[in-house]
Amino acid sequence: MMEENSILIDNSSEALAERYELCIDRIKEFPEALTDPAIKDYFARIREITLLCDKVKKKGIKNAEMNSLLFGELETENFGHSYLEPDYCKQVFGEEKCNILCIWYQEFRGIIPFIYENRMSDVVAILETAIQLYNVFEQEQMNVGLMQEIIMNEHLTDTVYCYLYDYTEEFVEDFVRRDMCDTDSFAKNIIMNADLTNTGDDSYLYSFGEWITNEQLGVAKLMSELSEETVERMAKAYTDGYIKGFKLTGKDISKKSTVVCYLPLGFERFMRAAIRQFEALGLEVIINRNPVHLINKKLRGNIRPGFYGDFNRQCEYDHKEDMCLFWGSKLEEHKLQALKNACENNKEALMALSGHACVEVFGTKAEEPVIKKSLMHFSEHQLKVNKDYIFKSHEITKLYMPDEETSFTIIAWPTPSICEKMCFSFSDEEIAENYREIFDKFIEINTLPTDKWQLIQQHIIDALDKADHVEIKGRGHNETALSVKLHELNDPAKETNFENCLADVNVPAGEVFTSPMLKGTNGVLNVGYVYIGGYLFRNLRLRFINGRVADYACDNFFDHAEGRKLIEKVIFGDREKLPMGEFAIGTNTPAFAAARKYMIEDKMPVLIAEKTGPHFAVGDTCYSYEEDIETFNPDGKKIIARENEISALRSTDPENAYFSVHCDITIPYDEIGSITAVCGKERVEIIKDGRFVLEGTEELNDALSEL
Repeated sequence: MMEENSILIDNSSEALAERYELCIDRIKEFPEALTDPAIKDYFARIREITLLCDKVKKKGIKNAEMNSLLFGELETENFGHSYLEPDYCKQVFGEEKCNILCIWYQEFRGIIPFIYENRMSDVVAILETAIQLYNVFEQEQMNVGLMQEIIMNEHLTDTVYCYLYDYTEEFVEDFVRRDMCDTDSFAKNIIMNADLTNTGDDSYLYSFGEWITNEQLGVAKLMSELSEETVERMAKAYTDGYIKGFKLTGKDISKKSTVVCYLPLGFERFMRAAIRQFEALGLEVIINRNPVHLINKKLRGNIRPGFYGDFNRQCEYDHKEDMCLFWGSKLEEHKLQALKNACENNKEALMALSGHACVEVFGTKAEEPVIKKSLMHFSEHQLKVNKDYIFKSHEITKLYMPDEETSFTIIAWPTPSICEKMCFSFSDEEIAENYREIFDKFIEINTLPTDKWQLIQQHIIDALDKADHVEIKGRGHNETALSVKLHELNDPAKETNFENCLADVNVPAGEVFTSPMLKGTNGVLNVGYVYIGGYLFRNLRLRFINGRVADYACDNFFDHAEGRKLIEKVIFGDREKLPMGEFAIGTNTPAFAAARKYMIEDKMPVLIAEKTGPHFAVGDTCYSYEEDIETFNPDGKKIIARENEISALRSTDPENAYFSVHCDITIPYDEIGSITAVCGKERVEIIKDGRFVLEGTEELNDALSEL
């Protein structure tokens, strides 16, 4: 494929303005020179979006109507006839051209957020490439025949490949600088200057250049009505959790001066309070947009970084592997070099970065994605390249942001769609009241008294630390029958296997967890319904042999092979024979009770769901890349279960020591028959028939008894 692209020229503001106007003039001519009706309509839509964005730029039109015009095709009722939808593209364009045109259309829509931020270099790069693609059709439409069709399709793919390759360095540099270094950002200025009071105007949301729906509007309205004390308490749970993460591991945060925050739109008042609290702690906040360019999007993972509005989950699934059309060793090497250069160019700012403070939202019902035959997938070679890139990119970034110096925290809040089951029987006012009630409950859950939970969880840890292994059995239809092998304690008076988790890096409080030994960990993990990565898995079953997944299935599809594919994509991240990286017992019974009371179990995020029962993670351990950092529980005992037989390879075979996957699977309390700590003939029950029975933990049953 080509490696040179003539569009890389002068990027001064004057030159960009001239190039932009030339693009607008040319795109106004779309699609008159084309004859194919399908291709004409495709470029007519590109022209429509371009000219709408031009109005945003030149006339400052940033309102609900414009938002609807720009993002309306993401609505469920419209998506089936959008060029973002792979099956529709296949139907319209045929087998050969559908993939490249669908993928490019997704990338092209990046001009929308970039116009709002006035990032003209990005806008011009996209528009000029759109014109190049148009020219391909214009020049080749007179030629017919199968051979010419193949040549044209290769030309289309080469054009987009050149765009990705030639702009990799610029896009990666911009990503590193904005996302991890820029404290005076576009989003931060909106957050700090908008009127966020209950007499304010939510129209500020349309200034972000993101899809704004009733979700974001409903959150913003509720946030505007909360007392200042409540907002400060919410923010403090977030900022305190972040600081506790440093204290827990003995890391010195005083050497750092910045923190990256994630923002689901609507929570601006919460984030404003958090920004001020972080500033009082000596940390300036960085907030940038969820990655837009294909070259910068995460190859794997479910957490959405940066700030973002609403999104179409099916569309997200359809475009998860867009890079498969271009990805390979050559582009990987080029991107790694670009990342290295970007980090070196911004090394002082990166060394000042303390880590990431993440905010998740939940409320939308877990979905079963439509797995479309028209989707392309990474090849075996590309999956190996992915793994290699993830490892090598981490090796680069840790030189500038050492793992032993950085930390993170995650907190989650509900959105109005949490009440969707009530929509058919309640008025809008009653739904708003129910949303407020649920939101208040999760403020309570996210700010649980950690001193009480510390004492209760210590009873569980003390019992487990006497065990050789733990037996977990399901009840009813749950077929779980697992034996989890624990590390041996050399000095039980000073050492422990389990971490006493108290709302630090993972808010809220409510679990004890460990990294089990693999050899000796065997059996079946089964759960009737579990929400993972935005999808609802039905009757999920994993079989472990010596700690590694040996077989797996779910009942999501009539064709069990499709169920296995869903597990491989969403849970395994296309890895094979993943180990059990974590065993934990969740103790947040108030969260479990709230989920049952409000019928929202299928909407709970993993962050909270993992604390509503015993859970098991497949993939890396909880301490990946930080195995050698000493961590202590509040009782002063050192946590020694920080690695397993695979992560122990980090010194001798580092590329095979990690999977870059850590996926939690939770069994609800009422599917648990027993959890028993076993040491020889001595057996101590922690949970029996879905209730805590260990002495000192009985108070955890209070919330369960209210159901």
